[in-house]
Amino acid sequence: MKLLDFVIVKLTLALLLGIIAGVYLNAASSVVYTALGIALFALGGAYLMYKNTSKKTIWFGVITYLTTFFLGMATVNLHHENNLKSHYSQVIHLDSAARTRLIFKVKTSLKPGNYHQKYVVELLEIGPHKVTGNVLLNVKKDSLQHPLITDGIYATKTALAPIAAPLNPYQFDYGAYLKKRYIYHQIFCDPRELLTVSTKTSTLSGIAYNIRTQINNKLAIYNFHPDVLAITNALILGQRQTINQDIYSNYTNAGAVHILAVSGLHVGIILIILNVLFRPISRLKHGNTLKICLLVVCLWSFAIIAGLSASVIRAVSMFTAVAIAINLKKPTNTLNILAISAFVLLLINPLFLFHVGFQLSYLAVIAIVTINPLLRQLYKPRWALDKLFWNISTVSFSAQVGVAPIALYYFHQFPGLFFVSNLVILPVLGTILSLGILLMVLALMHVNLPFLAIIYAFLINSMNRLVAWIAKQEAFLFDNIPFNLWHVLATYILIILGVSLLQSKHKARFVVPILATVFLFQLVFIGTKKKHSKTSLVIFHKSRHSIIGHNAGGTLAIDHNLPYDDAKTLSLIKNYEVGAHVAETTYDSLKSFYVVNNKLLLVVDSLGIYNTKTLTPDIILLRNSPKINLTRLINAIQPELIIADGSNYKSYVARWKTTCRMQKLPFHYTYEKGAFIVSY
Repeated sequence: MKLLDFVIVKLTLALLLGIIAGVYLNAASSVVYTALGIALFALGGAYLMYKNTSKKTIWFGVITYLTTFFLGMATVNLHHENNLKSHYSQVIHLDSAARTRLIFKVKTSLKPGNYHQKYVVELLEIGPHKVTGNVLLNVKKDSLQHPLITDGIYATKTALAPIAAPLNPYQFDYGAYLKKRYIYHQIFCDPRELLTVSTKTSTLSGIAYNIRTQINNKLAIYNFHPDVLAITNALILGQRQTINQDIYSNYTNAGAVHILAVSGLHVGIILIILNVLFRPISRLKHGNTLKICLLVVCLWSFAIIAGLSASVIRAVSMFTAVAIAINLKKPTNTLNILAISAFVLLLINPLFLFHVGFQLSYLAVIAIVTINPLLRQLYKPRWALDKLFWNISTVSFSAQVGVAPIALYYFHQFPGLFFVSNLVILPVLGTILSLGILLMVLALMHVNLPFLAIIYAFLINSMNRLVAWIAKQEAFLFDNIPFNLWHVLATYILIILGVSLLQSKHKARFVVPILATVFLFQLVFIGTKKKHSKTSLVIFHKSRHSIIGHNAGGTLAIDHNLPYDDAKTLSLIKNYEVGAHVAETTYDSLKSFYVVNNKLLLVVDSLGIYNTKTLTPDIILLRNSPKINLTRLINAIQPELIIADGSNYKSYVARWKTTCRMQKLPFHYTYEKGAFIVSY
């Protein structure tokens, strides 16, 4: 089965390319809309010209795909909220840190951070202005504070703050991540500064929140352990915020984290269960129509309760089409259904394309549809149990092939025991989902069946223990794997050619392309290695500590004042090792002098002692808040640059910055400008 044999697939690819062009070219709206108008006019003319002829022409196809391409670009511009006159960025000076009265509505809650509860909120008013636009709300954690209510309207007086850029190289860019969700700024506040204006529910998200809250309140009769309740909320209600971090890490390392996110796997299992339950309805007059209606209502009710997240909408949209097709007894093609769901979702929100979950789920399903049939031909099981485990194995392997390159790019790790996780968990996942939904329904009806709750809790706890055991087999977890975008593209080209080779009867024609791709893959690795062969000195930003890295052709020397074990596990160092393709890392204490591209860097610590009689430094690094007269130091040494890292008091840094400004001397503060990096 060839992927590009279907028109809707080609149109979806054209839309996808248009969205990418719209995001990265950032063309003016007038240009994009004019181009779309011309393309639509040309498409209409081509249709009138060729509608009465059976002769196929390449021009009609080219115009159609160009129109879809410009439609993708126009969709990006249309959804760009900053273009709206009512957007908050149009009515306030965001460079001002002044506190302003803000009124906002809570849209959804996010996974909490170390110090703050996090929410996505929609701004309603800024001072006297009525506004629109989403921002990130950070509420300081307080054990006495109840979570904010979805759809609740609150008021506070604070300032809109930009989302900080990453301060260290190869660090996750949270600001860019939020921009893909149309969130550009954030609010910090104390819970005591929040005034509740209204708790009235007005949207589907609010209704879903109330239903989830009621379900969790009713589930209290079963006295579930918090971990069991958290897994239940993730599996069935689509809420992962309360999952213990250790448990979540175990599922990630075991290659089973997809179990915790409501996706096509869960919706597919639920559809199978519902299809069996509603089977007797098919015997009635117009039974198939009634059954389809019930299936669609149940699936979308589940989507609403699960929070209408992107992954849930994606899965439910696809399986709605599947449910209709299988009950109308009409032949279906998964790739067509997949392309239609992607096309519609990208028109609704084009930036879904840049969501990791969107990419992983569609790549997994495409791989299952194209690779799994080839694998199933390798072995024909005879027994039911044999068939079950063989099917799970082939599906798991196919999905892993589809998502491995993009997963390596984002997460830089590969769980070697994903086979074991899926073989054990997937056969019982249907039972767990069925029991969980049944217990929720019984709890809402005030029916308590303790033996069912005991069985359900046993299954969840057993699954958690198994996943924890698999995650502890560290020899099978391959992490810190350097993998950039060029590696991803080369790998997918190789996979596509390999699958095409297996599907084709004329295999000889693929030999040259495959060899060329292997050569391309080697060039990518050689080019990457050459790119990172330079010598670099990095002064990292770390609050209350100093970290200096010297990278010489893949060998990284880290000097620091952290506890040794903390330095080896520090994420900012791990991120740099992966991003810079570091092969070996050594650790040592901080030194007083460093040579940077034939220039001398002097480190002045809290003692404030320095001796420049024998050496004249070009760069000064101030660390641990030294009590020195910076003006006297500058006059004595005449340095080219002053650097202050994250170990200094901010009051000291402010004074040093003023001094450097008066001396007309460049000043680099890592908290504001990020890590100081010199490559040579």
